[in-house]
Formats: sequence, C-alpha cells, structure tokens
Amino acid sequence: MGEKGHLSRVLLECSLSDKLCVVREKQYEVIIVPALLVGGFLILLAIILWLFIRGQRSQRQRPGPRDPVGLQEVQDFIGRIQFYQYLGKHKNLVQLEGCCTERLPLYMMLEDVVPGDLLSFLWTCRRDVMTMDGLLYDLTEKQIYHIGKQILLALEFLQEKHLFHGDVAARNILIQSDLTPKLCHLGLAYEVHAHGAISSARSSTIPLKWLAPERLLLKPASIRGDIWSFGILLYEMVTLGAPPYPEVPPTSILQYLQRNKIMKRPSSCSHAMYNIMKCCWRWSEDSRPLLGQLLQRLEAASRSANDKAVLQVPELVVPELYADVAGIRAESISYSFSVL
Repeated sequence: MGEKGHLSRVLLECSLSDKLCVVREKQYEVIIVPALLVGGFLILLAIILWLFIRGQRSQRQRPGPRDPVGLQEVQDFIGRIQFYQYLGKHKNLVQLEGCCTERLPLYMMLEDVVPGDLLSFLWTCRRDVMTMDGLLYDLTEKQIYHIGKQILLALEFLQEKHLFHGDVAARNILIQSDLTPKLCHLGLAYEVHAHGAISSARSSTIPLKWLAPERLLLKPASIRGDIWSFGILLYEMVTLGAPPYPEVPPTSILQYLQRNKIMKRPSSCSHAMYNIMKCCWRWSEDSRPLLGQLLQRLEAASRSANDKAVLQVPELVVPELYADVAGIRAESISYSFSVL
C-alpha cells in the first residue's frame, strides 16, 4: 500500500466523536489573517474565523496539512484533535468544537472568546475611554485574584491528567467579558501527552522571561515550572501588561536569577500579592507551593483584597517596544486568536 493509501486508511480509522464532525460544505463567513504560529510541525497558511455556528458562538478554524502532505503530518494533526477529546471539557480551557477529517485538508474548530487575549485586554485597561457593553475596561486587585484562581483550576485539571501547560502567560489566555479566563495554546501539553516530554525544538521557542530557572538550565519541565510562570502572570496582570524584568535583557535572565534576584514589587501591587509572587519564584522547584496550596493563598488574599480601587497605568503600550523588552516576536502579539 502506498502512502496515499495509508493516508486514506488513517483518515478512515481515526477515532473521533461524531459530535465533533462538521459538514465541510456548509457555508461559513470567514476572515483570513496571516498565520503566526507553526504548531510544532507545519506552517499555517491562514486562520479562518468561523462565525455564528451553533447559535451565536464564534469559533476559529485551524487549517491542517494540505495536499500534498506526508503521513506523519496527518497523524500528528489528528493526534492533536484526539488530544482535545482526551482532555474533555473544562470552563477555563479553550474547547474543541468541531473538526473535518474525512479528507484533506483537515480542520479543527476551536472555541473563540470575546474580547480576546488577556494581554491585549490588560493593555486596553490602560485607556480611559474604551468601553465594552457600556462598561469601562477596569480591573481591580480582587478581580486579578478572581482570574488567577481560575487559571490555577485549569492547571489543576491538566495536572490530574499528568500534564502541564509549559507556557503560562497573559498572551496565552483568552478572557471573556465576565472575566472568565480560558487557558489556550495547549501544544506543549499535547507534546507531553504524546511523547512524554517537550521537545528541545519547542522549548527553544518559549520566551525566556517566563521560564523557571530549571528550564533555563535545560532541565525537564514540570508543573512546578508553570507555578513559576504563574507568578509572572500575576505581575503581568497587576501592571496591566508590562513586560517582566523590564531592566534585564532576555538573554541575561538566567544570570540575573542566579544572583538570587527577582523582580521588585510594582507600585500597583499589594504586599499580599507580592508575597504570593515571591513564593512562586523560589529557585528550588520543590520549595514552590503546590497548586492546591497556591489556590488557598489566593483565596485567602482575595477575601481582604481591594475591590474598589481601579488599577491605573498611564502609559499606553507600543507593541514593538514591548516585544523587544519581553523577548518575544512582535508579530506574535499582533492578532488575537486561539490556536493549539
């Protein structure tokens, strides 16, 4: 049997829920934007926004491999769809809503979230005049705890399945108008599920300023690295999207941390929240709190947190300058969309 025959057999035999299968010929309203991520194995040609399917929920399609394509790429893409099936539903994870796998090209349809990614939302909170459904884009300390607790619940859900996220950051979280966050970009979790570890090629693409020391030292990743990154996420939220370690070049982060240095407390950050950040940033991964312990700390701090004073940062963000300081590609923050 030639490779084409093997492809046909793989598509025929792939085990996918009938509830996920979508009629390919149905007419969808689409918007094509430049592709930005590679998903670890192929360059995407487009991200297609699929609007108004199953009521008023908007979704985004991720194109799969296009013909001609190798057997390995098809198997990998189907594996990613099956990974979402394996995960199941969680309100704080982006959901798989549908797929087309009966023939090439393959598609997966992922849940979309309005207004978009958390980083862009934080930047919008710096403005005085922007509104959403008649409400100001405001954020309080108590709301930061509210968002943070839900991200920890998503990480606990992954940990129960012997997984971790690997790149916890505001840019990898979608936020609803009621401030319900949804962790997205689960490609590293898929690699752990499929291969038992994150490949060195994928690890090298993760921005250094969010990585725990053990990962900067090229040691195996774990959920304890996500806890370190969660502390960076708290910093992002309380500063309304400032880049971490603004005075440190990305390539000097490891040396900075090896000198037992951590970020100073931002002026907008309470001592209680900063103490939580510091426990996330302990050098030894074994000395960092467990997810359940961290959740208890956030719940305790939330009870006395300020729910009236709105966080304020007067300066607007220039994305290109932010990308340079943060050590990420500028194009990776130019669009808000959910991909695996």
